[in-house]
Amino acid sequence: MLQTVEDQSDGCGGKFSVLVVSEKFAGKTLLQRHRLVNGILEEELKDIHAFSQKTLTPEQWEKQKEQA
Repeated sequence: MLQTVEDQSDGCGGKFSVLVVSEKFAGKTLLQRHRLVNGILEEELKDIHAFSQKTLTPEQWEKQKEQA
């Protein structure tokens, strides 16, 4: 699993963007993927006012890297 976290909050700690690459996303819709991540981060998200996520399978990640 690959994951990156970017703090975009300018020091307030309330705005984050994440990239998560996991086999667990295979066959799941975007909404299902986001719900998986949100469920894992349920407690942490209570203190965050802005959270964006990009969720990819390893195959999608490789394809995206090739196109860059």
